[in-house]
Amino acid sequence: MKQTGGGATIDSASPVLNDTKSRSYITAERVGLGKNSNPGVGWPSSQQLSLPGSGGQGPKPKKSGSKKKKITKAERLKLLQEEEERRLKEEEEARLKHEKEELERLEIQRIEKEKWNQLEAKDLERRNEELEELCLLEGCFPEAEKLKQETRLLSQWNHYIQCDGSPDPSVAQEMNTFISLWKEKTNETFEELIEKSKVVLNLIEKLKFILLEISPCDLQDKNIIQYQGSILQLQELLHLKFNVATEILLRQASTLADLDSGNMEKIIKDENVSLYVWANLKKNPRYRSVRFSETQIGFEIPRILATSDIALRLLHTRYDHVSTLHLVSTPSKEDTSSVTEPVKDDVDNVEKAVSKEVEEKSKQQERRSHLIQEEEIKVEEEQGDIEVKMSSAEEESEAIKCELEMKVLSETILAAQLLLVENSSEKPEFFEDNTVDLCQFTTLGGIYHLDILELPSQCKRVKGWMIVEILKEGLQKYTYPPETTEDLETENAFPPIEVTLEVHENVIFFEDPMVARWDAEGKHWRTDGISNVFYKPKERLVTFSLETFGPLTLIQDAHINMPYQSWELRPLDVNKVLLTVTTVFTEIQIQIKENLCMLSSVKLRDKKHVSVLEGKWMTPIPFITALKEAGLNIFPTRHSHFYVIINNKVPLVEVKAYRQMALLSSAFAFGWSKWNLLCNSTKVVFKR
Repeated sequence: MKQTGGGATIDSASPVLNDTKSRSYITAERVGLGKNSNPGVGWPSSQQLSLPGSGGQGPKPKKSGSKKKKITKAERLKLLQEEEERRLKEEEEARLKHEKEELERLEIQRIEKEKWNQLEAKDLERRNEELEELCLLEGCFPEAEKLKQETRLLSQWNHYIQCDGSPDPSVAQEMNTFISLWKEKTNETFEELIEKSKVVLNLIEKLKFILLEISPCDLQDKNIIQYQGSILQLQELLHLKFNVATEILLRQASTLADLDSGNMEKIIKDENVSLYVWANLKKNPRYRSVRFSETQIGFEIPRILATSDIALRLLHTRYDHVSTLHLVSTPSKEDTSSVTEPVKDDVDNVEKAVSKEVEEKSKQQERRSHLIQEEEIKVEEEQGDIEVKMSSAEEESEAIKCELEMKVLSETILAAQLLLVENSSEKPEFFEDNTVDLCQFTTLGGIYHLDILELPSQCKRVKGWMIVEILKEGLQKYTYPPETTEDLETENAFPPIEVTLEVHENVIFFEDPMVARWDAEGKHWRTDGISNVFYKPKERLVTFSLETFGPLTLIQDAHINMPYQSWELRPLDVNKVLLTVTTVFTEIQIQIKENLCMLSSVKLRDKKHVSVLEGKWMTPIPFITALKEAGLNIFPTRHSHFYVIINNKVPLVEVKAYRQMALLSSAFAFGWSKWNLLCNSTKVVFKR
């Protein structure tokens, strides 16, 4: 019993109140209200229920959680069943959705695959058509080779009908006769020899071009040996004739002496040869500076030479017949035999089969003809049919043979082209110090033959007769310094001779040239024995000190313009394109049409340079040779990859790329790409 503030008492255990309270809680639970829910207006909650006079201070209700109704097992199973059904329903919906999405994805893939297959079919059809066109286009290569062969035969015929007295360089008998007759001819003056040398140089040039232009497969070993032997004989005989002509000239030195100095000076110039001769007739020890008139060419000779009976000769040849004496070579036939032998074997087998087939057909026709002869009525008609069939069989065999010949020719051309781009696997032989590697360097401006000669006996006039002593040994060289120098100090008595030479005006040096001398014993060029080299590019003069005289040349790095900075092949007209090659030092533009090339323009350090080769159309081999001789070497060799860092390509891939570019160059422009350096050796990348 608890007393409220209003005097009324309420028993906390009153059944009426407790029952009312419990019923209100159960009713609230059943209508869906929570334990803390308000049942609504007019039905106070147990926390709001209070009696008058209580001051709102009623007994604290117990927590409703303790009165929560327990879920029965059946209800629990029902709830679990409902939950399982809901889960299964969701899984089924997800499965159906996934299947639908998968079907849509597969349908999209099927449609894309069908489209791709259609594109592949169209591309395959296009490629087949292009392959047929390509086969027709690639037929141009054997046709071009046949045209070259016909051109060579035509040039031989034209040479034959000219009857100008010069021999055919490809005929050994004519060359031997020419050389023998020229050996027998004596006492030729230098002027006469210069005219003769034009014919000889032309023959040498033709022989070299034969070795370079004709495919090695078409040349027999005996022909190669014959051509190289003829070249060597002509070169040696020409130089020998120049020595004889110089001796004849020096015998007349006293009659050609200069009135002021008393010494003899002679200059003879030609497009191929220049001769500078000075004879020391007065032997004045003070006359030690030799300068040829109207030139800067000269010598500073020591006192011992100024007082000796000597002559100084400078024979400047625009060609190089020194280093090429042992470098005339062609690609080995062993390299091409491995490529062409399988094709030739196939061709031989096919030809044998064709011949057997033709023989069998002819035998059958003969048997039929014997049977037909017994039938007199149908003889004429059957014979006509036999002749037609025989002719058709012969035509078929000829067509097959022609096709096989073209196949052999095509494979031979491919083998020759592969040899042009194939890199050598072996580096050139080891060179000693101061020895010039001619695979890395090249000679430019020709050869300067510097010689100190013993002055021969002079002509004397006696009673109207000219008497002269002729030595059997011929022209003798003066040894400087002498082999025995016991009595004299070599360094003081035989100092190096200062020489000043003019560089040929048609030769371009991108760097100061190096001077090299020929070592006759070792058969190579050397740079030792030469000091104080000084080059004046404006005057085109090179001055140096030389210990011993002999053949000299100027050399330059053969790969100075490699690798290219860029290149572009642009069409100009039908079968006419413009090739532009840009290097560190120059930009060269070359026009190409049909089988001819022409130098269009040359820029040196962004400045226009006038070359004598501009505007002259030449075939490829002479054109390449002329550019190299002018110092514009942009053509790599089989050994260039040893001296230039490049991304080497598989030769067959490279040749195929060149051939496709050649076929499309009349319609499309091609250019270099930086990605070509980044891809592997089996891929070629260029811009189109």
